[in-house]
Amino acid sequence: MRFTFYINSSKQEFIVDKGIFKRTHLSIPLEKIQQVNIDQSLVQKIIGVYSIKIDTAGAESKEVSIGAIDEELAYSLKQQLLQNPVLHQKNASVQNENINPSAFIKISALTLLKTGLTSNYGQSLLLLCGFIYAIIHHIKEILKAFNNDNGQIENFMSSSLSLFSISFLIPLVLLILLATSVIRTFIKYFDFEISRHNHSLLISSGLFAKKNTLITPNKVQITAYSQNYFQRKMKLFNLELKQAHGGHDQSGKEKRNTNLVLPGCSPVEKDEIIKLILSQLPPNGRVYKPNFRFLNLPIFFRIIIPLIIYTIFYLNTDIVKPFLLVAVFYALTGIAMLYISYKNHQITVTDEFIIKQSGIWDITHEIITPHKIQTIAAFQYPWHKSLDIGHVNLHTAAGTIHFKFGNYTQIKKLVNWWLFQVESSNQNWM
Repeated sequence: MRFTFYINSSKQEFIVDKGIFKRTHLSIPLEKIQQVNIDQSLVQKIIGVYSIKIDTAGAESKEVSIGAIDEELAYSLKQQLLQNPVLHQKNASVQNENINPSAFIKISALTLLKTGLTSNYGQSLLLLCGFIYAIIHHIKEILKAFNNDNGQIENFMSSSLSLFSISFLIPLVLLILLATSVIRTFIKYFDFEISRHNHSLLISSGLFAKKNTLITPNKVQITAYSQNYFQRKMKLFNLELKQAHGGHDQSGKEKRNTNLVLPGCSPVEKDEIIKLILSQLPPNGRVYKPNFRFLNLPIFFRIIIPLIIYTIFYLNTDIVKPFLLVAVFYALTGIAMLYISYKNHQITVTDEFIIKQSGIWDITHEIITPHKIQTIAAFQYPWHKSLDIGHVNLHTAAGTIHFKFGNYTQIKKLVNWWLFQVESSNQNWM
């Protein structure tokens, strides 16, 4: 009963008053709001309420969380924030604004199916392994409860792993992985659409839990898009809009909640979103590639040391000898993956943009503008001085762009150029 919130139009602030014995008055300038989430879980959908979360860059969690408000009030608040000229850095009259934005990107069910079939293999595999492990663990616990755990599960698994069963099991696992990925994609991104309203984006999606997210493009710190081999054949891209966080090391869950993923975009849709965020498509620029010594440490620690350990066991015990082909396959596959990572590691520099490319299977391009750089760290190890090799880290409010084993003379020139752009720019990073 004592929880109230409202927009103070004269001060352009979002106000929250709460608390019983200890009263809290929270005032958030509208221009500092970077993201507004209007969510509706399955339970909330049944009882007809929504939750609203308002995020700013200075908080370690959501600045404001309103747990249950009715639909009319939720969307009234959304419209107020959509129309507010301060939030969008506009001075136009609110009465002249269009309050019924139309979706300019909608992802069809067929596109979601293609996206689910061509992405999230790693997450689906981990989910499947965790599910199988949980089942085996609970069965063993039940057997222990009845004092009947005599290794039946281990004996069953060892006796069942024949060549025939493995040839049947592998396609079954692949089928389950693909099905899991497709189901997860549909649950999260069903009815996905993006609406444009003035200088804002309204993103909505969800099958059981409906989520509406309002963001302003100028608050996006890093614009990234990725594509793997299958997605390239289908002409699909996954976009990610990375926003500022609360100044602490984020967990994986926090990053997923702060960053917005736009799945299954066509090349035209990808270019349209990038132009909306960055005002233009990044032109071709000068490409900088790493020295081949980029491969030295990864090969030593990930290939050579494991092979040395395997060789020691191979020469002193018979347990690992049947896995010789596995070790050879691991070494060849690992070297190939590291080489692909080396070939894809590069940075492209133009007058307005910095584009970092990286990846092995999913090739990712991360785009930043120099005025959003907060710290530049260029460094060189003593043993690389004679080789003129160095590294540079570009720190932004949404994460760090790393470029390793580049020409250090070129890196120093780039650092001076970026510093000049940061100091001479009139643009704000938020």
